[in-house]
Amino acid sequence: MPLAPSDRLSSPQNPRIKQLLRLQQKSAERRALGLTLVEGLRELTIAVEAGVSVATVYTCPELAGDTGLAALQSLFADSAAAPEWFEVTRPVFEKVAYREGSDGLLAVLRTPARTLADLRLPPNPLVIVLEAVEKPGNLGAVLRTADAAPVDAVLIGDPRTDLFNPNVIRASIGCVFTVPTVAAPVADILTFLQEKGIRSYAAALAPEAHPYTKCDFRGPTALVMGTEADGLTPQLRAACDETIIVPMRGRIDSLNVSVATAVLTFEAVRQRG
Repeated sequence: MPLAPSDRLSSPQNPRIKQLLRLQQKSAERRALGLTLVEGLRELTIAVEAGVSVATVYTCPELAGDTGLAALQSLFADSAAAPEWFEVTRPVFEKVAYREGSDGLLAVLRTPARTLADLRLPPNPLVIVLEAVEKPGNLGAVLRTADAAPVDAVLIGDPRTDLFNPNVIRASIGCVFTVPTVAAPVADILTFLQEKGIRSYAAALAPEAHPYTKCDFRGPTALVMGTEADGLTPQLRAACDETIIVPMRGRIDSLNVSVATAVLTFEAVRQRG
């Protein structure tokens, strides 16, 4: 089904434009409607290739250019149910865009609904667990690591940020769609790990922590990471099988959570060959 613009929106008071702003700014709106935003052809392409349903696309021809519009057409060329397409004037598009240097493309996606029960893990899984992550940029960076390594799932315990916050999508470059990612209560995640026979390694500053290079990550493994400010809660750390640490050789005593996650993840991947 060919994709073609059905209208040109020129007023910031248009109900569609108002909804875009609400979806951008309000997590309650995203949850209530089951929708989120993605900006940029690269991120949208990743989402579509991952099987995410696209409800509507909005383009600014002055920013997208002929090349961008042709790429958009090509993306949905083989789709039996192409999304609605609206052109938007540049002043209005710049009002709803949430990134600098936009390529003139914004889309409304139907948010994937994922639960722990939906996960289909391989026999020897490697997963990342994040407790109460609150910064979209850090979550996005962890998801990029998870895609690159790769890991089999990212589990978010008691998150303080919306998993499909547009800034998470931007920071992850769309990897939130390529990596099986589930938000759930920490207690449910712990039960899930135990039922699957996955050994949990808590990253924490603690006297009993073992250097991560001395640990064996070759079996079913969960790397458990804490909040940016406070680290893991004592309850979650105590519930894990082992406590590990990335030794600090300088003046500071910790790394950014996304950096620490990358260090541990790629060590696990290295051990697994």
